[in-house]
Amino acid sequence: MFYFDPLYFLIVSPAILLALWAQWKVKSAYADASRIPSRSGLTGAGTAQRILNAFGVTDVAIEPVNSFLGDHYDSRHKVLRLSPEVYHGNSLAAVGIAAHEVGHAIQDATAYAPLAFRNGLVPMASIGSNFSFMLIIIGFFLHMTGLAVAGLALFSVVVLFQIVNLPVEFNASSRARAILLENGIISMDEDKVVAKVLNAAAMTYVAATITAILTLLYYVLRVFGDRR
Repeated sequence: MFYFDPLYFLIVSPAILLALWAQWKVKSAYADASRIPSRSGLTGAGTAQRILNAFGVTDVAIEPVNSFLGDHYDSRHKVLRLSPEVYHGNSLAAVGIAAHEVGHAIQDATAYAPLAFRNGLVPMASIGSNFSFMLIIIGFFLHMTGLAVAGLALFSVVVLFQIVNLPVEFNASSRARAILLENGIISMDEDKVVAKVLNAAAMTYVAATITAILTLLYYVLRVFGDRR
């Protein structure tokens, strides 16, 4: 009943369409911004290092990672990992994405509470992502409500993670744009291009959050609705 269920697509399809649109916007904005070199001439790696220096953050390493748009900040190992296009590139796309990831490093250095909360949710969210569906499906078909509810509880942690992640990502983007402007790395007209890239990326997180919430709603309807 969970497979190819019309109810699932009825509930989640708006989020799926939003996610597809957001992915298109990211690729489009990134492609446009990647063709515009920054006037500062800084690469993504150079931008990241300048910002870290400006904030006195000395314990974060910067290294390339061989993954397209796989840029991320690893708070456990204090490493900023940038894709080759961002690490070596000097486009506005590279500068903006690098600054966004440095925003997370600064959040970490300044003990930004939502980031700490999000990081604390990671282990349970990972378990929930991997095992919640299994518990729900087994509990549903074996009529073991307790097991299904345990699966719902685990998936609820995934939803909570996505919700908490939104302010973390939006804050990193707003920090990035402010830092770039304050340090003279980009100009006001360049900021408009950077904003398009970061705002498009932010929509992917919004889409992921809405998808998680609607998926949880579907699970709840299936577990409890079919038992009435």
